[in-house]
Amino acid sequence: VQLQACGGGLVQAGDSLRLSCAASGRTFSDDAMGWFRQAPGKEREFVAAINWSGSRTYYTDSVKGRFTISRDNAKNTVYLQMNSLKPDDTAVYYCAAADNLMRYMEATKWGSWGQGTQVTVSS
Repeated sequence: VQLQACGGGLVQAGDSLRLSCAASGRTFSDDAMGWFRQAPGKEREFVAAINWSGSRTYYTDSVKGRFTISRDNAKNTVYLQMNSLKPDDTAVYYCAAADNLMRYMEATKWGSWGQGTQVTVSS
């Protein structure tokens, strides 16, 4: 599957952004989808994941209550709505696809990756 992420930008603390990731190449609704991020000098970390139907979602603790992952299978797109952004959220955000949500927090478990979109939050 090919993934194309977009929606990043430069915002101030407290602002919102919505990232989108469009998928192509195979049946999108078969895949679990996820978002990861990587800040300079740090390892890629899990942010959020969603199962094929959208009925189950998972978040890392630092974004719970602020970020929402969702998907529109008719549009082959997964979203990450980010509210109340903080400078610590600054990173390149990547979307990813996998057959299922086993070990979803492990980056190595995800088979397909998008190119990344930069999110910069100023204080």
